[in-house]
Amino acid sequence: MFQNLINGEWVEGPRASRNINPSDTRDVVGEYAQADVAQACLAIEAATRAQPAWGLSTPQQRFDILDAAGSEILARRAELGDLLAREEGKTLPEAIGEVVRAGNIFKFFAGEALRSGGDVVPSVRPGVGVEVTREPVGVVGLITPWNFPIAIPAWKLAPALAFGNAVVLKPADLVPGSAWALADILHRAGLPPGVLNLVMGRGSEVGQVLLDDRQVNAISFTGSVATGARIAQACVARMAKFQLEMGGKNPMVVLDDADLGVAVGAALNSGFFSTGQRCTASSRLIVTEGIHDRFVAAMVERMKALKVDDARKAGTDIGPVVDDKQLAQDLQYIDIGKAEGARLVAGGEPMATNADGAPGYYLRPALFTETTKAMRINREEIFGPVVSVIRAKDYEEALALANDTEFGLSAGIATTSLKHATHFKRHVQAGMVMVNLPTAGVDYHVPFGGRKGSSYGPREQGRYAAEFYTTVKTAYTQA
Repeated sequence: MFQNLINGEWVEGPRASRNINPSDTRDVVGEYAQADVAQACLAIEAATRAQPAWGLSTPQQRFDILDAAGSEILARRAELGDLLAREEGKTLPEAIGEVVRAGNIFKFFAGEALRSGGDVVPSVRPGVGVEVTREPVGVVGLITPWNFPIAIPAWKLAPALAFGNAVVLKPADLVPGSAWALADILHRAGLPPGVLNLVMGRGSEVGQVLLDDRQVNAISFTGSVATGARIAQACVARMAKFQLEMGGKNPMVVLDDADLGVAVGAALNSGFFSTGQRCTASSRLIVTEGIHDRFVAAMVERMKALKVDDARKAGTDIGPVVDDKQLAQDLQYIDIGKAEGARLVAGGEPMATNADGAPGYYLRPALFTETTKAMRINREEIFGPVVSVIRAKDYEEALALANDTEFGLSAGIATTSLKHATHFKRHVQAGMVMVNLPTAGVDYHVPFGGRKGSSYGPREQGRYAAEFYTTVKTAYTQA
């Protein structure tokens, strides 16, 4: 059994859960301990005791540990990628790419530990000096989702540790394997006991303890809008710092002057890769009239060639949906789209088995046309390989449709017009904008996050991560 990590020791939980391979539900990845309320409290207490010394550790010590962890992750990319594909259902190339991203994140923040600095400025008063420095927030609770089981824990853990915080990590109950491997790597890299605690378990138990305990100074969460709202309320009630990354209903605009091949390639990647299970996925394709019919025909033709199969099999384009509940949700939205009058022009059929007869949660990517902005399939996040096309008469209407959503994470445009690309980058209401690129897929060294209902609080990743994981101190000295 894979155990929880509390105060530098691996400990069993009162119960365990099975980690199931969605590509072959007969395959059990492993048995993983489930923490209870008592163990979550022990983890918080351990972090509280360990944080002061870690916060005063040298930048070199933090660099060495994070850099060593990044090196091991990169060296084991094939092994860890296979584990990720097996437990979550990403195709093997996508999974290995995610592992590489996690390794690079640790390397980047190892450097940030050394680059962390401050300002020395003159006071307006004679003989007084002023120092502005950053200090760790303290104990940070990290609650991570199932769709990026190693990259998202990495981009929260690495800055938290680099800036001197102690951490309690609660990964998604559905995919504990990658988070466990990450905790094991960091533990062996030399983190002092209690600086990193891994508590696997139910959000209703473990997650709630993190929200309620006043020793937890900050919460960073990635997940659903509903859960994010509950976290915000709990943190505000006790004045804890919080950071939320939540849903998306990301638009991709395709203009008449777009390169058709570029537009279709970006739309396929945005909507269907990683089985559409990305908060940055584009499930709304807003296409102007002059290219609409050619674009739809090219999409349907390209979708015919997509291979849906075991995530770890060579040549697979689309792996399985993560579990039976997500598959049921995807199928429900396909039925909703039909009932609303949308035309299903490709895919949408569940597959009980893959090509080899292995039972899994397979779904052929679905494409709807003749949809309107008011339809639920264009308003609500589906989080699966289900994409809608909305017809727009021109760029101005397309931009208005793109912004007509309560979300604002990522947005894309396919065009050869510098004028329209420049205008779109400035006027679309999203935290990240892509021109002639998929809406999903971002670099590890630059800010990640959105606006409106998608995100709350400082950005994640890159140098901007310091805004959340540190607090600013201003000190005055009379000479």
